[in-house]
Amino acid sequence: MTKETGQKQILGTVPNDARFPNTNQSRYCFIMFADYQKCLKIHNEDHPDCKYFKNVFKTICPNFWIEKWEGQVEDGTFPYPLSRPAK
Repeated sequence: MTKETGQKQILGTVPNDARFPNTNQSRYCFIMFADYQKCLKIHNEDHPDCKYFKNVFKTICPNFWIEKWEGQVEDGTFPYPLSRPAK
């Protein structure tokens, strides 16, 4: 229980993703950030899929990476395609 609210605090982590079996989670972090950005282009940040991606990258990515990538997204220099390919 927390002293401030008197409520139980639930600790957890992100679920296992079989695509990233190794202990180095750098790629997993990067892909989840990119997937979140793609999700925002299709839905809004309240969409369950977007919330999932955000929870994952916020949990496993270092904050300074997130800050750098957010700046790159704003500048249009993020090194990963965030839009759908043209048909």
